[in-house]
Amino acid sequence: MAFGTTTTANPQLVGSCTSGTAASCAPNDHSVPSAGNDGISSLRWGPAANHLVSSNWDGGVRCWEVQESGGQVRAMPKAQVNHENNSPVLDSCFSADGSTVFSVGADKAVRMWQLGQSPPNNVPQQIGTHDQPVKSVRFLPTTNLVVSGGWDKQLKFWDARQPNPVGVLQLPERCYDLDARDSLLVVATAGRHIISYNVQGQPVEHQRKESPLKFQSRCIAAFPDTTGYAVGSIEGRVGIQYVTKVAGKDSFAFKCHRQENNVYPVNCIAFHRGYGTFATVGGDGVVNFWDKDNKQRLKGFPALHRTVSAAAFNAQGNLFAYGSSYDWSKGSGGYAPNVQGQNEIFVHYVLDEEIKPKGKSRR
Repeated sequence: MAFGTTTTANPQLVGSCTSGTAASCAPNDHSVPSAGNDGISSLRWGPAANHLVSSNWDGGVRCWEVQESGGQVRAMPKAQVNHENNSPVLDSCFSADGSTVFSVGADKAVRMWQLGQSPPNNVPQQIGTHDQPVKSVRFLPTTNLVVSGGWDKQLKFWDARQPNPVGVLQLPERCYDLDARDSLLVVATAGRHIISYNVQGQPVEHQRKESPLKFQSRCIAAFPDTTGYAVGSIEGRVGIQYVTKVAGKDSFAFKCHRQENNVYPVNCIAFHRGYGTFATVGGDGVVNFWDKDNKQRLKGFPALHRTVSAAAFNAQGNLFAYGSSYDWSKGSGGYAPNVQGQNEIFVHYVLDEEIKPKGKSRR
């Protein structure tokens, strides 16, 4: 199937609402227990062991140990910590060795949780602060620093052993999302700005440009080979952008997460480390697998009965976690508290034929 979806004229941005009926992408997808009491803002896998971490709007950061045998998946809750006053947690990430989880959120703090340890009052240690809520966080393996992007229009770099940031960069607008892969750091902000940095050592700005998409950026993800990034917008589009010239490859954009005349936000983009293919999840409750190099949709799953807010492939690439929950795109008016099963996390066992590039189709 080719990239993109045909739509009628004058598409309507409808935020997040789905007409889907499926509970999960596939009948055998494993439902992760104790998925939280409010929206799932991020899902992250450990870099080696199959430890899955979620961050939630209920203030929780949760960890599961996931086991897979013969395609059968089982997730066991291991531990949970909570941000101060149960303030919403907006993002999380692992350290390079998988021993530590970093998280950020509405309490304006950058926090560190060493797995296997119980912090005082079950609140992870604060290693940094911003002047406004912190939207995104990543660990930089090249320098062993943590980078955080906030709504205070600042990008801060932290050494967990020091109370003050080791570096601060001004952003043109509020940080909406960021991602890092090896020496490449990409940041999407309000105002449709996208900035890429080389973080091999001292952070150096590589490129600053306007998003190729006409509407607000929602998510951004670096390619596994660090030659570029994919950016998703609230208007059901993904832009594939190269920061390094690659022979035979040009930047382009395509439509997705559209149903007839309705257009939905792209909530998350997750790359498969082995194949360089990727998943998008959206406000329409749909999960799609894509091949950017051959411009093909590899797999489209049935629409879920709830929006999909977060997703991630594990390091091996055989497990795909996705969170089915309200994504807060319609503010508090769209939130229905205390609804049974309104926040669910599933783990899908990925078949090779679902995610492996098929090659260019012959005409």
